[in-house]
Parts: sequence; structure tokens; C-alpha cells
Amino acid sequence: MDNFCVRDGKLGILCCMGKRVHLPDHLSSAPFLLSEGMASGLTVGRMRGGDLSRPYSGVRVPQPGPTPLTLRQLAFTQQLRMPETWFFSHVTAAALWGAPLPAHHERSSMLHVASRAPVRAPRSTGVRGHKLHVDDGDVHSVDGLRVTGPERTWLDLGTVLALPDLVAVGDFLIRRRQPLTSRTTLETALGRYRTRRGVSNLRVAIELLDPNSESRKETQLRVIAVTGGIDGIPANLAITTRSGSRYRADLAIPGSRVILEYQSDYHAELDQVRRDMTRRSRLEADGWFVMYINADDLRDPVELVQRIRTVAASRQRR
Repeated sequence: MDNFCVRDGKLGILCCMGKRVHLPDHLSSAPFLLSEGMASGLTVGRMRGGDLSRPYSGVRVPQPGPTPLTLRQLAFTQQLRMPETWFFSHVTAAALWGAPLPAHHERSSMLHVASRAPVRAPRSTGVRGHKLHVDDGDVHSVDGLRVTGPERTWLDLGTVLALPDLVAVGDFLIRRRQPLTSRTTLETALGRYRTRRGVSNLRVAIELLDPNSESRKETQLRVIAVTGGIDGIPANLAITTRSGSRYRADLAIPGSRVILEYQSDYHAELDQVRRDMTRRSRLEADGWFVMYINADDLRDPVELVQRIRTVAASRQRR
């Protein structure tokens, strides 16, 4: 009986004296359907092995450790089960393009999947379905995954994201380095958008886009300031001090020589703290006032705007 075991009350055969059968090379590094596994000689029992994740019915993902699957891995797995006419949309498409999103969207394993209208929206475990009217050029391929293009993705987010986050995604798409689209193209796409949902949010957001923004939090700070009535705040303004030091200010109010710097947790590292201190002293020696802002400040936009106004006004009176 050394070659047998009892599982769930049934007699079974231990494969290779308890050793796990190796996966074929073509199945060892990517998601695969159960039908593909069986066609390659794997048994149903083997495909229940602990080295294979089962995020969705009918598919397996090689996974040697307990680390959760990434969004991209989940998307590849889900696409195996999707008709060719389905594609990823909304926040899933944005994440696959690499756009910055609020933390709760980045942590979510829910996949947004869309069908072309009039076909009904997809329904499946782990899927939030959408029925979209799309043009032929609205669906692209990102690393083999079918997704809505940059313009259509941004338009669909008009019903999902708050204004600062919508602007942050738009800034990412039109960023100065390696842009995925342009503001002009986004404006054209918005002009032919065939639904009224989210349009008012999108119309406000498109006027706030800035290709020079380099982070989601910088964008949020800029949107808070501008919508609070503080105009003329260029993002990442290049500054050369009289001593020859060159810097880029997250945000600046040139008329008052005030710099708004967002401080993330990254800036808490000792080496970075030292560099920030030197940078700040050089800028202030050159007549600038550096105002550090963190995540706590963003939670009370009204107070933050008033504080910025007070500092800017005091600088103008000098």
C-alpha cells in the first residue's frame, strides 16, 4: 500500500512516490486553461496542486509561493476565459496603462471588463461588467491584454474618480516624457463622447491638466490650490539660484516667490532629509520661501488654501 493514499474516503494513487509531477515548460510560466493542461497530459489531481493558483474557474496560474497574484496576472488569467469581443476598461484599463490611482483601486482585485454595446455587460466572479459604445480605435493591446485606449479609458473614469484623481490620470497620460496621448487628442475624444455621464467632471478636469506634473499627490495639491482660487501655479518650475544650483519646484507661485513642496514618506529617509535641507536653504537664500506640505494637509483643502494664501500675501507685502 506504499503507493496508495486515502483522500476524501477514496483510494488514490500517489504519483511518483509522492513527488509532484513537473509542469511542461509551456505551462510553467503563464496562466493556462484546464483543457490545455489535460491536453498536455496533466491529471485533474495534478492541477489541484499547491503550486497552482485557481483565481477563476477553469484556469490555473503557476505560483510557487503564497504571494497574491498581481493585477496583470489576474487580467491575463481572466482574458483566457473572455470572448474576443470583451476587453478591460475603467480603473483596470488605467492600471494596466500604468496610471496612478487611489490606493483602494490599486489594492482591489476586481477586474472591470466591458463588452461592445448592444451585447450585455459581462457577468462573472471577480468581474464588474460594463456595456460600452466604442469606436474601432477605442480598444488597444497592452502586453497582449485587450484594453480601452488612453483616451477612452480617461473618459470612462469621469464617472468613477473624484476630480483630483481624474486630473492625476490625465496628467500621467499626457506627461512630458513618453506621453500616451495629448491634451488635444483628449479634447477631441471628449467632444465626440456619446454619453452625458461624467461629462461635467471631465470638462472641469481637462482644463486643469498639466504635462509637467510628476506625481499623483503633486497633482492633487495643484487641483486643491487652483480650485481654491490660487492661479498661476506652474508644475515643476525650473529654478536656477544665483549660486548656480538648479532645482525643479513641485509647484510655485512666482509672483510671491513661494514654492509648494509635497513631502511623501520617501522624503523621511535620512539621506533625503539632508538633501531637502540643503535644497531648502539654498532656495531661501535666493529669496524663495519653501512651504512643505504632506498627506495630512491634503485632508483639509479649505484650511490648506487659506494657509497658502496667507503665506503668499505676506510675501507680496514685503
